[in-house]
Amino acid sequence: MTDSARANALVIEGGIVHTPEGPREVDVHVADGVITSVGKVAAPLDAQVIDARGMYVLPGAIDVHVHSRDPGFPHKEDFGTLTAAAAAGGVTTVIDMPNTVPAVDGAGILEGKAALARRKARVDFGLWGLVRSGTTPDELEGLAAAGATGFKAYLGYAFSLSRKQVIYSPDLDDPALEPPPDYGTLARVASVIASLGLPLVIHAEDPGILRAFRRPLETYADLLAARPDEAEAVAIAAAAEIAGASGMRLHVAHLSSAAGLAAAKEAIGAGAPLSLETCPQYLWLCDEDYGRVGTAMKVFPPIRTAGDRDALVEGLSQGTIGIVATDHAPHTDEEKAATLDEAPAGSPGVQTLYASCLELAHRLGDVWRAPRWVSEAPAVLAGLQESKGTIAVGFDADIVIVDPSRLTLVRPEIMRSRQHHSALNGLDFGFSVHEVYLRGMLIARDGKTVGRASGRLVRPARS
Repeated sequence: MTDSARANALVIEGGIVHTPEGPREVDVHVADGVITSVGKVAAPLDAQVIDARGMYVLPGAIDVHVHSRDPGFPHKEDFGTLTAAAAAGGVTTVIDMPNTVPAVDGAGILEGKAALARRKARVDFGLWGLVRSGTTPDELEGLAAAGATGFKAYLGYAFSLSRKQVIYSPDLDDPALEPPPDYGTLARVASVIASLGLPLVIHAEDPGILRAFRRPLETYADLLAARPDEAEAVAIAAAAEIAGASGMRLHVAHLSSAAGLAAAKEAIGAGAPLSLETCPQYLWLCDEDYGRVGTAMKVFPPIRTAGDRDALVEGLSQGTIGIVATDHAPHTDEEKAATLDEAPAGSPGVQTLYASCLELAHRLGDVWRAPRWVSEAPAVLAGLQESKGTIAVGFDADIVIVDPSRLTLVRPEIMRSRQHHSALNGLDFGFSVHEVYLRGMLIARDGKTVGRASGRLVRPARS
């Protein structure tokens, strides 16, 4: 069987498999893209047998927070380069954010974007729909019917009426822009979203606080002062209050601060239906790294202090934070080489998600936590828990074989995204993704993609 052919019968033998019962040295049998057996069973005579001795066999990662830039900004990234990077790093499903052009605020736009993605995607994909200040119940219902994973509200971003684009503007009161959705908007749509059984994801930075603290960015300290942690904490507390009152599932994207984590803990303790996500850049870096990394680490919300980093690692270790996603948001290397004030915010990250989380989990004493952060919990958020995120009978054969004896060296030359310099540039992780399978098909080996685009739109099972 060629690398690009579909594996009707595939057996992965001899590896240590992450199963729902924990790590086990068992074999994984696949037929027609689905896992048929996890155990010690003889391989069929016609099966392709993969020797995984000495390897970890893990569920494919689901990155619930990526920005394809497609359509709208293909010079920064498109679905082809995004999903090539995902495949190379063991991410077999990506959920793309709606701030492309046009913004995904209606069923027809979502369907058009899905058709575009199918032609290019090397991994499966889902699509978030957009909540604007003027979003109507009919628009939300239409997005849900078209297959949206859920909805995203950018509390610190405005909306360009002329280009139908979500943008960051220091002047959130610009009359040419539609203002960010406020808490009144969230309260107005919360019951509709709750009735649809889908989550609302928020970019949690309070726009009023951002307005009050905006300033030119000459130093990294200016960036932290312009986007203080109070903005995150206030947004989380207010949105969680609305979620608790309505029953709407609320998910906080890219949690960046100890203050935000404290606000979330208080809301969860009060019964709010709230889940949390942070990103590798917040778990590995702090403001002291700016001198080494430079503008490649400019992201919103910003990478903060060592104390914030350590609080987030502890929150992840204790289970308060359940998901690690990337906020993969590339630009060109030339754009990122501008001054701190002018460089756009964002960094590629999907390719290094799994390796960075395996290394962190290993340092915390249990490497098998990593698949829970990047596969199992994201599958629940995205409504895919019945088909993806787990190595078990009946699930899609989205499987990653990891070599724990080889390093991943994060350097520009390994990056498959259009932006090669990432926030994690220069770090070394003690695990390397060897082979990646999507529904039983080999799609990447040792950082190189294999075969053709075969990704599908995944639709959530509504709660």
